[in-house]
Amino acid sequence: MVKLVFARHGLSEWNKLNQFTGWVDVDLAPEGIEEAKEAGKKIKQAGIEFDIAFTSVLTRAIKTCNYILDGSDQLWVPQIKSWRLNERHYGALQGLNKQETRDKYGDEQVHIWRRSYDVLPPLSQEKPDRRYRHLAPQDIPKGENLKITLERALPFWQDEIAPALLDNKTVLVAAHGNSLRALAKHIEGISDEDIMNLEIPTGIPLVYEMDDQLNVLKKYYL
Repeated sequence: MVKLVFARHGLSEWNKLNQFTGWVDVDLAPEGIEEAKEAGKKIKQAGIEFDIAFTSVLTRAIKTCNYILDGSDQLWVPQIKSWRLNERHYGALQGLNKQETRDKYGDEQVHIWRRSYDVLPPLSQEKPDRRYRHLAPQDIPKGENLKITLERALPFWQDEIAPALLDNKTVLVAAHGNSLRALAKHIEGISDEDIMNLEIPTGIPLVYEMDDQLNVLKKYYL
């Protein structure tokens, strides 16, 4: 049996302002820092010892990963960062206030943009920063739904995370609400319809216990 732990980053500065964030690189809010530290304490209390950690290239996830490892006395654990674990790209919605967007487009339309599996948001024309310069132009999104987020994250699961688990390593993935939802859909075999209802809370470690074929035996929050 192997353990995989998902940790959604704590409250960010833009979460507090109720803004769409996506690939915009905002920091953790003070409350988010405390959430991440508390997650580290819970992992320590549970006696979970990591062999490797994976995170995105966005500050709020990286710092969450660091706080969790520090809080569980495991800051030395190797970390691998990848854009493939980034939050879903919210396209032209990024930076907009969610309530103001609802007022403009209606609750139903915003709900579809946020929660639908395969509906794209309005696309962005902004150019990415230098952390993405190594990517081919076709790999850089202008907007994503959960389906595209999964397609983007799945190669990283197959090439990095799954092999680590199959090598009997205990793995931490500190990432974002939608990238973790996408991976959960794949791991648990959740339908396109049911994934709409899955919400992974911030700062609370989600533990998967898996067999040697990476079938989920048990799932629980700390």
